[in-house]
Amino acid sequence: MNTAVPQSPILLCVEAPELPHSNRSLIFGLQLRWRSRGVEPTLMNCRLVAFLLSSVFFSCIRLSHSFLLSPTLQQKRGASVSAFSTPHTAKRSEALTIMPAGASWFEKLEEAPPDPILGTALAYKADTNPNKVDLGIGAYRDETGKPVVLPVVREVERQIAADEALNKEYLPIDGWAPLKKLTQQLLLGEDPSIDLSRICSLQALSGTGALRVGFEFLKTVGMEICYVSDPTWGNHKDILKKSGIECRTYPYWDPASRSLDFKGMTETLRAAPEGSVVLLHSCAHNPTGVDPTEAQWGEILSIVQEKKLFPFFDNAYQGYASGDLEKDGAAVRMFEKAGLEMICAQSFAKNFGLYGERIGMLHLFCANFERAKVVLSRIKLVVRPMYSSPPRHGAMLVSRILEDPALKKRWETELKEIAGRILKVRSLLRKALEERKTPGTWEHITNQIGMFSFTGLTVAQSERMTQKHHVYMLKSGRISLAGLNDNNIGYVADAIYEVLTSEGAKL
Repeated sequence: MNTAVPQSPILLCVEAPELPHSNRSLIFGLQLRWRSRGVEPTLMNCRLVAFLLSSVFFSCIRLSHSFLLSPTLQQKRGASVSAFSTPHTAKRSEALTIMPAGASWFEKLEEAPPDPILGTALAYKADTNPNKVDLGIGAYRDETGKPVVLPVVREVERQIAADEALNKEYLPIDGWAPLKKLTQQLLLGEDPSIDLSRICSLQALSGTGALRVGFEFLKTVGMEICYVSDPTWGNHKDILKKSGIECRTYPYWDPASRSLDFKGMTETLRAAPEGSVVLLHSCAHNPTGVDPTEAQWGEILSIVQEKKLFPFFDNAYQGYASGDLEKDGAAVRMFEKAGLEMICAQSFAKNFGLYGERIGMLHLFCANFERAKVVLSRIKLVVRPMYSSPPRHGAMLVSRILEDPALKKRWETELKEIAGRILKVRSLLRKALEERKTPGTWEHITNQIGMFSFTGLTVAQSERMTQKHHVYMLKSGRISLAGLNDNNIGYVADAIYEVLTSEGAKL
């Protein structure tokens, strides 16, 4: 029997003089063990041992790039894959790219630009200027600029914490069952004539999650085109893109009149292909704060029916816009009474202040109960591989508040106070701008509704607001009125005046 050790290229290129004697002995021992079996290591073995050694002697041991690329090793690697690997592992092994030490699988990636909304919040936090003002992100603040947790939410959290009957088990795919009827009634009112059985509802990850699941589902039933307002919430287009649905726009904001371009909107929708989805903001349009009138909603409904369009409502601000749940729910209720099949994404981030709990609902209005059963079964197939089941805590909070008449009444009162403060700062900002004789007209600020105001400032003017005055806002000119209070309204009005007069610009 031939016991000669086969000659082979160096298994691991080690800069031996840099290694302690004990480490050189370890490597030599590994070499002898391989050679005693008459085989050379595969690339997988080399990489495994290199990883082991580098984790222990990372400052001393390096893989040799020239060795990894040697023809001999490639031949041995191929033979090893054929002899010892299953087809699955062989395919994976062959797909491995040989890289020099220190290289990255993600080498070709470039850093993505920051999100225009969340990036503004990060820039604000990093700013050390004492006069800085955050008018970017859409989250409520009190008169001192601090985040708010509704008192009724605090109380219910204490109840939940003390309830030993509750657990932290997974919820079903469609979420907390009691939440379904409660949120349907919140959306539509408690009119007994409404056929709730034709609605299939499931708990979602706030508004964003509801939109994403809804559009993913519509894609599975063959819907290819969706019309969104121009402008719209920045995430709408990205959600559609990820869902594989073509995004088209309909005119919405008229910069000349700083109001709704209803003519442009309706003309575009009348020309839309049959079967197109139309995404509608049910109230407090983001970012413009401009909503259609009741009569205009009626005309939009007629176009949807005539052109056989599919309405998809984004309902993020019910009760937050005007302080009146009934008034803010009027558009969705109008379409429901018409018997249309449609979808509504419902968020509780703003009106319950549960931004970080990611709690919302997705409601699908179907032709009848039987269709609703089928639709729910199919939409669960969308959710299961996406996030499997929704979080429990936010669902407990919302359901306990809505099912208890006293708690619900308290919530409505607290919500009305929030909406009232937003309406107040609208008036104060307009007054401050007019007192300074700021160029342009400013009645559009009080004509708009909800958390945001579309000021009409240009990109350059908005950038100057941030760079010179440390007032953080979106480049589109949108500001969050929740960031205004008695202490900073005058400062913001001064900044707007300076920006407009320094450039000689007019709105």
